[in-house]
Amino acid sequence: MELETAHLLLRPFREADAGDVFTYASDPRVGPIAGWPPHKSREESLEIIRTVFAAPGVFAMALRETGRVVGSVGFVDGHPAGLCPGCPDDELGYALAPDCWGRGLVPEASKAVLEYGFTQLGLRRIWCGHYAGNWRSARCMDKCGFHYAFARPTRAALLGEDRQTYYYLLTEEAWRGRISGAL
Repeated sequence: MELETAHLLLRPFREADAGDVFTYASDPRVGPIAGWPPHKSREESLEIIRTVFAAPGVFAMALRETGRVVGSVGFVDGHPAGLCPGCPDDELGYALAPDCWGRGLVPEASKAVLEYGFTQLGLRRIWCGHYAGNWRSARCMDKCGFHYAFARPTRAALLGEDRQTYYYLLTEEAWRGRISGAL
């Protein structure tokens, strides 16, 4: 599955992307704010491509003009609240190379993935969360139509830290309302 936006091609990750992934994932400004340590080697990035990024609904964010992979976006399988057992929910996650921050690429990619989730996967609710201090991520969620739902402490297991996490929700109904209002 590939999705196209004005500036991005969202596609499955390839092993050949390991160098690009390492470039952004080794930057200490990227992983720790999202709960994972910076990558230490190209081989570690390759292993993440083979495992984490191989999940269905996870996309490489490749710049259309160059093909360079500058981030990831997609569904991380599940929802944080557990409030609606059996309800088709998922959680959106993303990461972006710092040299691309401030260009609107994460909201652009997220909106395409939200459409995919609601129209192709049949999701009814999509969650998104950020740790305290990651206000860029909160701003992205706002641009995509998410609304604050709740906060709770969680464990950033890969970093061995407890952190306050803020969760946001976008329902299919609210998403469809935003889409029809934009037409």
